[in-house]
Amino acid sequence: MKTRLAIVTHLLFWTLILILGLPSAWSAEFDYQLQPKAVAPDTWVLQGRLEDFSFANGGNIVNTAFITTADGVVVIDSGPSLRYGQQLLAAIRKVSAAPIARVLITHHHPDHFLGNQAFPPASIAALPGTIQDINREGKAFAENMYRLTGDWMAGTEAMTPAAPLAPGTLEIGGHRLELLALAGHTGTDLGVFDRTTGVLFGGDLVFYQRAPTTPHARIPAWLTSLNHLAALPFQVLVPGHGPVTRDGAPLRQTRDYLLWLDQTMRDGAAAGLDMTEMLARPLPPAFRDLAVQPEEYRRSVAHLFPAAEQAVLEPAGARR
Repeated sequence: MKTRLAIVTHLLFWTLILILGLPSAWSAEFDYQLQPKAVAPDTWVLQGRLEDFSFANGGNIVNTAFITTADGVVVIDSGPSLRYGQQLLAAIRKVSAAPIARVLITHHHPDHFLGNQAFPPASIAALPGTIQDINREGKAFAENMYRLTGDWMAGTEAMTPAAPLAPGTLEIGGHRLELLALAGHTGTDLGVFDRTTGVLFGGDLVFYQRAPTTPHARIPAWLTSLNHLAALPFQVLVPGHGPVTRDGAPLRQTRDYLLWLDQTMRDGAAAGLDMTEMLARPLPPAFRDLAVQPEEYRRSVAHLFPAAEQAVLEPAGARR
């Protein structure tokens, strides 16, 4: 009897230790391990993983960045969660104690703005179309991210940028930032070109070594935006997802992928293929090894193929 009681007591003791220890263990698990990398004078990038959202990565699949200026720090996108935003701010503080002057949100997808709560509300800015999109879809995006990444999202709520941006030049602390109002990946996409250092922040208009996402894509507008970015005299290119480069390779890869994707949708619709047949089509060798393939292609079929089918059906209906 004493032996059995001792065993039960022993088990209860270690169960209690485990329970009491869980919060600290969970805190350690919720570490994005953000490591800013200097890519130009005053300019740091935190590169996300070439993955899809998961419980393992907590949504850390996005590139964020910051610029230290004489008038404060300019942040490019705030990340996928409150925890990420807090850890991004902590990473910034290891480089600069200057106040946050601006947080520029490139578009309304959740991995780019759900870290807003970690920053001064008045500092957060976006193009008017992005503000409208966050107002309309932000809450649903946050809820979906809870389903995709779990407790990484604890405390996260969609915070709408307070300050509307106008395209043009933003002079701040010795840096001349050109704010570009573009579109195609979403209805409103912000590009940021630092003419002082030659760094171009392309947001999700530019993917590299990862298949582009297309839930709000308008490919013709996207291609036009890529042409606009390619014409800039940049020296460093920061894509929304993928490695930083010193050439236009990410622009070319994104453009080639979109041209192929658009043609594939139109060819399939013209041939009378159904969605199941489209999903089964093999990827060409040039895109087969991109990260998050074939998952992104399959999602793009769902996003884009119905419109391609409709474009084929509409002329036929007009002839009747």
